[in-house]
Amino acid sequence: MRLPPSALLSGVSLAAGVALGAGLTSWKLQDKTGPDFLYPPIVQAASEVSLPPPSSITRFGLPGLSQLKTRQSHVLSYDPRLRGPAWVLEQLNRERVQGSADRKGSEFIEDETVHPYHRATNADFRGSGFDRGHLAAAANHRWSQTAMDETFILSNIYPQNPNLNQVAWNNLEKYCRGLTKSNKNVYVCTGPLFLPRMEGDGKMYVKYQVIGTNHVAVPTHFFKVVVLEKYNGEIELRPYIMPNCPVDEKIPLDRFLVPIETIERASGLLFVPNILKSSSSLKAITAGGR
Repeated sequence: MRLPPSALLSGVSLAAGVALGAGLTSWKLQDKTGPDFLYPPIVQAASEVSLPPPSSITRFGLPGLSQLKTRQSHVLSYDPRLRGPAWVLEQLNRERVQGSADRKGSEFIEDETVHPYHRATNADFRGSGFDRGHLAAAANHRWSQTAMDETFILSNIYPQNPNLNQVAWNNLEKYCRGLTKSNKNVYVCTGPLFLPRMEGDGKMYVKYQVIGTNHVAVPTHFFKVVVLEKYNGEIELRPYIMPNCPVDEKIPLDRFLVPIETIERASGLLFVPNILKSSSSLKAITAGGR
C-alpha cells in the first residue's frame, strides 16, 4: 500500500553518505556531530522569535507567539488553532526506553498552560470514535514515571483512528525503540499533517474533521521523522507518513518511508536545519524513485 499522490510532494533533498534501503535517506556528517547538531531541529527556529521595540503598535500586547513547551520527556510546539501540537520531539536511547514506569498510573489531563479557548479536554474525545493518540509515546519513557505521565498531557495528543493507533502506529513506535539497541541516540519528531484531496469538482481541498465542543482537529495523516545518531558519527534519517485510518499491520513499515522534503513541504517545517543544504560536501541521495 502506498500513500496517495497528494501526500507525495516533490522538493529538494539533503543527504550525504550512502545507507540506502527501501526509500531510506541518510547523512554522514563532515564537521558537526552530537546533540548540539541534532537537538533540537525545530526548537532553534522557535527560540529566534523576538519582540519588536516598545511602541504604540504593541502597547496592548501581541495576539500570539509560538507556544514552545518543554517537558521532562519531550519538547513540543503547540498550535492553538488545532488544539494540538505542530510537532513533538523526543530523544531516545537504551537507558530511556527501560525502567519501571507504568502507564497504569498515568491519566490523560488538560494542559493548563494553554488558554481555555485553545485547549483540548477529555470530554472532546468522549464518544468520538477516536483514540487519544500519543505523539511522544508513553512507552518511550519508562526511565521516569514523571516523564511517562507527561506524555498523557493532552497537548501531546491527537484524535487517532483506533485501528491505526493500536496496530501499525504502535508497531512504528516499537520499531523506534528497537533502534536504540544499535544506535547512540534516536531522535524522533512526530506531528500531524492535513493533506489536500481532489474533490468531485476537480479542485484540491484541505478538509479535516473536528471533534468535541473545542473543535479538536483530526489530522488526515501523521508523520514521524526518525534521526539516528550512530556510534561512528554517521547520521541516518528515516521519514515516515501514515494515513489516519485503519492500516494493515502486515504492510512493512518501509512502505511508509517518504523523502524528507515530502514532510517538510506538507508540514511547513524544516528538519535537521544544521545540515548545510548548499554544502558541496553533501550529496543528495533518494531511493525507490520517491
